[in-house]
Amino acid sequence: PEVVNGKTHKATVVDLSPWVEYEFRVVASNSVGIGEPSRPSALLKTKAAVPVVSPTNVSGGGGSRSELVITWEPVPEELQNGEGFGYIVMFRPLGSTIWTKAVVASVEASKYIYRNESITPLSPFEVKVGVYNNEGEGTLSSISIVYSGENEPQIAPAGASALSVSATEVEVSWQPIAWNRNTGRVLGYEVRQL
Repeated sequence: PEVVNGKTHKATVVDLSPWVEYEFRVVASNSVGIGEPSRPSALLKTKAAVPVVSPTNVSGGGGSRSELVITWEPVPEELQNGEGFGYIVMFRPLGSTIWTKAVVASVEASKYIYRNESITPLSPFEVKVGVYNNEGEGTLSSISIVYSGENEPQIAPAGASALSVSATEVEVSWQPIAWNRNTGRVLGYEVRQL
């Protein structure tokens, strides 16, 4: 902090964080050195302000059919700048001009799930997450692309064949399913005997 003239008995402290408790001490100094600090002042909380830090790591995906799962890293308490803190989640299908807005009124929240039967599996959405408190709405994150939930594969593998290897083993082979909206990401296959 800047040094205050010896004839002044008051100073303004700047660049403090909103809605944070502080205590202060004063020390006297002269050409010989610095004296002992005063006792701490009583705790003083700065006034609340609109939050200025938006959530980080906005992403998502997965979930069930007809779901859009959006996740983010929660904003720490010391950056919430006031009471009544929550999140504003905005999303729209890629290429659309109309945003859907949802309010998540939980300080600890890190996920929002939008459910709608009209969502096509693996559809890309533009997503951004912002913050608010009792003082107003703060900043929004940059836009992230998040895909809606997948559907179970609608196409069966083709070309299944079996070859007897021994008295107790059969080798089964098939053609893999190519990725598309109807199949999603094939994570594995299940071989069943009839």
